Amino acid sequence: MTDPAAIVYIVDDDDAFRDSLRWLIESNGYVVETHSSAESFLAAYDPHQPGCIVLDIRMPGMSGIELQDELERRGITLPIIFVTGHGDVPTAVAAIKKGAAEFIEKPFNDTKFLAVIEGALARDVETRRARTRQLSAAARVATLSRREREVLERAVAGKANKIIAEDLGISIKTVEAHRARMMMKMGADSIAELVQLALDGIPPQHR
Repeated sequence: MTDPAAIVYIVDDDDAFRDSLRWLIESNGYVVETHSSAESFLAAYDPHQPGCIVLDIRMPGMSGIELQDELERRGITLPIIFVTGHGDVPTAVAAIKKGAAEFIEKPFNDTKFLAVIEGALARDVETRRARTRQLSAAARVATLSRREREVLERAVAGKANKIIAEDLGISIKTVEAHRARMMMKMGADSIAELVQLALDGIPPQHR
């Protein structure tokens, strides 16, 4: 499933290639925006806009790899599809290891290329959904008191109420009361749901 508001961004300094890609992608029902440089793309891009990038590796000024690094620095997770010449393949493989969605070597098959576009747009939808879940869960965790947070961390670790009580130096009834309030604030109906919410809402370094 893809977002109907998604835009396929083409960032390539080759005018003819950029125009041919635009025609191919638009003819298959996608909205396209083109840029002749990475700098132009960065100046225009709204981080809230869903989509994906079809990106050339070698360009004057900022390269495709440098743009990938800059997007990562800004926390922008837009899927990147690198379009490469034969000599760029090792660089493209390195880009994949850094999180790029795919690389396509010229010349390429149009049908396969469009399938890669579809996959990248679907990946963007899932990434944005996951981010929304994380923000929602983090907001719920933020409503917990210090003691409720301590009970949450231990409950998620699989500790029984008796062990939690011993760890915190409180009674089992107090643990049960904190746990009930914590479950209500988190909006969890089961320990499995609670664990998932906690995993979404608590950064790994604070678990």
